This record gives sequence, C-alpha cells and structure tokens, in this order.
Amino acid sequence: QVHLVESGGGLVQAGGSLRLSCAASGRTFSNYYMGWFRQAPGKERELVSAISWSGDSTYYADSVKGRFTISRDNAKNTVYLQMNSLKPEDTAVYYCSVAPWVYWGQGTQVTVSS
Repeated sequence: QVHLVESGGGLVQAGGSLRLSCAASGRTFSNYYMGWFRQAPGKERELVSAISWSGDSTYYADSVKGRFTISRDNAKNTVYLQMNSLKPEDTAVYYCSVAPWVYWGQGTQVTVSS
C-alpha cells in the first residue's frame, strides 16, 4: 500500500512563495515518475508538474512554467514543489501522486489572496 503525505500549504499573498513537500512510503519508488496535481473548486484535477526518478526529466503545465520548480530526494522518498510568484488562480488543493497516478495523498490547501 502506497502512502503519500503532503504538507506545506497555506495562505499567502499574490507574489509570495510556498514550498510543498510530499513524503511517500509503502514501496520502492525507483524508476517511477512522481508528480503534483491540483484541483480548484468546480474544476477537474490537473497535472501541474512531474519529475522522473533521476530528476533529468520534468514536466510543467504552461500555467506554472517559470514559477514552479519540482524536485525530489530519493533517499527520503520525498518530492517537493517550490512555488514562486503565486497568483490567485493558483488557489487549489494540491495533491502528490506516483505514476501511473492511482495513489493519492490527502492534499494540502494553497490559497493565494489578491
């Protein structure tokens, strides 16, 4: 059983920064992509960013390119999402997941005020 625990969300003003963390446990995550999704009220869950096991390959949604940075520490089975220049439209519950995106954490709320 895969267990994912997100943390680091909160309330921040537009232009501010937050760093999300996701600790994974329950199995080995070697060779698996890990990613961050978000879901705003009334919207579908969307993939925000993903990173390969080695970290050599990353993906960012167009809406966050240049502002968010994903990273991972395989020794700690942890993936991070550094979010800078936050905008009100970034407000959502953020979830981490492991490919093929069938396991989910409880999510962490990010609220950006204007």
